[in-house]
Amino acid sequence: MKPYLIPLDEIRREHVVVNSRFIATLAPVFSTDEARAFISRIKNEFADASHNVPAYIIGGGNTLTEYFSDDGEPSGTSGRPALTVLRGSGMGDIAVVVTRYFGGTLLGTGGLVKAYTESTQLVVNAVGRGRRVPVHVAMAAIPYNLLERVRLMTARNQGEILGEDYAADITVTLQFPVESFEGFQNELRELSAGRLQAEVIESSEKIVKAN
Repeated sequence: MKPYLIPLDEIRREHVVVNSRFIATLAPVFSTDEARAFISRIKNEFADASHNVPAYIIGGGNTLTEYFSDDGEPSGTSGRPALTVLRGSGMGDIAVVVTRYFGGTLLGTGGLVKAYTESTQLVVNAVGRGRRVPVHVAMAAIPYNLLERVRLMTARNQGEILGEDYAADITVTLQFPVESFEGFQNELRELSAGRLQAEVIESSEKIVKAN
């Protein structure tokens, strides 16, 4: 599946349109269950609001699930504009709820579309972007005299040391992007004349900030 960006954090932005108060809350979600739980939480938080309009995209690229609801607003004026902004962001695994407190003045169809579009754009433009990177967690037993060299090699290969256990040797727990792991292994073998190598104990995904 083609890599895609995801939001890093849950954020909220607010603005007022002709006395109506719009509060947009955006969050990363990684399943429809997570998305529904997020929507339910926001609806409970703003239970006294006139409308809580949700939209979400689960997955990314060509493999995705989309959803929106107008939550009582005129059809096509709220949920669909919010979803359109999410689509245009290039992000996946993303959900938004735009809460509206009616201010006593009807906005009309065009006004509603504009207000919900702008509200969603506020949070989409403000949120940090991340990407999911496949990683290996590995362990290696390192002689004390090689520890500093291994630390430098780890950093040079975009890795990080998760733990160091001191005994006869130092057992280091390391994490690397999958694409960088073999480079570290080659350096470790070269450093130790082939005596040392790291053993992969787990493979998973990590969310990192996109450049």
